[in-house]
Amino acid sequence: MTRTTSQRSRQWTGPAVFSFGFRPFFLFGAVWAAMAMLAWVFMLTGAVALPTLFDPVSWHAHEFLFGYLGAIIAGFLLTAVPNWTGRLPVVGWQLAALFTLWVAGRVAIASSAILPLGWAAGIDLAFPIALAGVLLREIIAGKNWRNLVVLCLLLAFALANLLFHIDATQGKSAAHGIGLRCGVAAVLMMIAVIGGRVIPSFTRNWLVRQKSDRLPVPPMQRFDRAALLLTGLALGFWVVTPNHVATGFGLLGIGVLHGLRLLRWQGLQTLTEPLLWILHIGYAFVPLGAVLAGAAVLWPDVVPAIAAQHLWMAGAFGVMTMAMMTRASLGHTGQSLHAGRGTVFIYLSLIGSITARIAAAIWVGSAMAFYMVSGVLWIAAFLGFAVIYGPCLMKPKPVPA
Repeated sequence: MTRTTSQRSRQWTGPAVFSFGFRPFFLFGAVWAAMAMLAWVFMLTGAVALPTLFDPVSWHAHEFLFGYLGAIIAGFLLTAVPNWTGRLPVVGWQLAALFTLWVAGRVAIASSAILPLGWAAGIDLAFPIALAGVLLREIIAGKNWRNLVVLCLLLAFALANLLFHIDATQGKSAAHGIGLRCGVAAVLMMIAVIGGRVIPSFTRNWLVRQKSDRLPVPPMQRFDRAALLLTGLALGFWVVTPNHVATGFGLLGIGVLHGLRLLRWQGLQTLTEPLLWILHIGYAFVPLGAVLAGAAVLWPDVVPAIAAQHLWMAGAFGVMTMAMMTRASLGHTGQSLHAGRGTVFIYLSLIGSITARIAAAIWVGSAMAFYMVSGVLWIAAFLGFAVIYGPCLMKPKPVPA
């Protein structure tokens, strides 16, 4: 499979960035994460006003959840699917067409106020629908029925985007609507499913090489499957009835389950390997966010709901995607799986950004200062990825001698 995938990539004679799915989506997804945050910082100060139908908070939330994350999900799936199905990767003009749809969505959302009603939503939704079509084709052709769950989550993600657009079109604050919650729930389930496979596997492989006698529990045991089922139920309640007492207790419960799940993966033994400890830290935001979200439902006067939301969106989503982007970019461009100082700087900047953003929700009187610190560190992290990893993502993979 490795040989035929490499051959398919090398047969493409166009720009190297379209020789594998992770290349354009990881690189320009990171660039967009930084650009969108810079625009958001200027929007907070009143210096910038985009011609979009979305209110500023909703634009900010949409372009992280469905813009940035949409790109990274695409890059991951287009890279992983050949391994899952045994089929050749999507490269060349097909990949360029998918990337163009994603770019068109970003432009359409930013200029939706000057487009005919419904056009921006149609252009934006074309990308996840096309991606789902590619994934369905590959699963059917490869008879890889095990990963139909990933396709279902991708379709839920696309549905969430549609609901977000409907809220915005009706003049609602879409950032607080069912579309955003549905999108967050879909991505949390993706992390729970895919992260639950790769984190213990990567950790085990490394610990075996270190000759450790304490290894992670193998992935997807009975406990994991029960945790995923209960997580789906609790998140479903949160999407539909976010303020119900049962939802609060359900979120607290899955927070405990995912905390226990994480402990089974021996993360404390990975402190000398940044490419591993960042995965464990990223996953830790899943139970932390669930506990805080549950507490915000049960004790809304004490715990701000926005803090829980950012633990999930900036913490779990931001850190987990950065962890996977750096690891996959190194491995698939022929470099050693080693995090240099620049990569560690990226990780620490991102964690600092999340810390400052949570602080803004707690210390409201100093919120603007924390927003600015958080924004600067976020931009530093994602521009850092583009600067450090951009050259290898834009160049062909070296051919072994």
